[in-house]
Amino acid sequence: MDTSGTLAGIVCRELEPRLWPQLEALFGMHGACGGCWCQWWRIAGVEHWKDVQGEVAHSRLCRQVEEGYAHGVLAYDGDEAVGWCSFEPRASLPRLQRSPRFKGRPAEGVWFVGCFFIQRGWRRRGLAEVLLGHAIGVMEREGARAVEAVPTATYGRPQADAFLFTGTYGMFERLGFHTMMDARGRTTVMRREFISGVQQ
Repeated sequence: MDTSGTLAGIVCRELEPRLWPQLEALFGMHGACGGCWCQWWRIAGVEHWKDVQGEVAHSRLCRQVEEGYAHGVLAYDGDEAVGWCSFEPRASLPRLQRSPRFKGRPAEGVWFVGCFFIQRGWRRRGLAEVLLGHAIGVMEREGARAVEAVPTATYGRPQADAFLFTGTYGMFERLGFHTMMDARGRTTVMRREFISGVQQ
């Protein structure tokens, strides 16, 4: 599915196996961020991250894309992929299942926005927000009851790009997400719900 973005010249495409070469090229030899290859949220409890990051993570993502187990949206400037947003059913991400942030939260019908990766020349131009908007549409079409995320609070201060891979609070707020608090009143998760096709 191709859809026009809200940035001039940008088109967003839902991930499918034939787009793997462009995703791989976008991530580059470093695997987007420290050899992650979108495996950070997928790591099992018996694994150590240092044993997965890099080529193991690369191979896993390739296999997940080929087998249809990886979900995401790519942003294109012409024929070149310049941005990425990943999302999955929350229950399919082992690290989240172990996280205190999600303890006691039902996972049925809940999807999770895992990360963004934007080509350097396109950063801080609103591309991540365009990607998130398209990702929300895909997740709703797939039957999501709700979408959750753990973005970074910037408090209006500049942040290093490496700390913004989960997006920012402001971006999610603009697209209809609200904050969920823990027992101590701290923001832990942002959430957007869909009820009978109506955004809440």
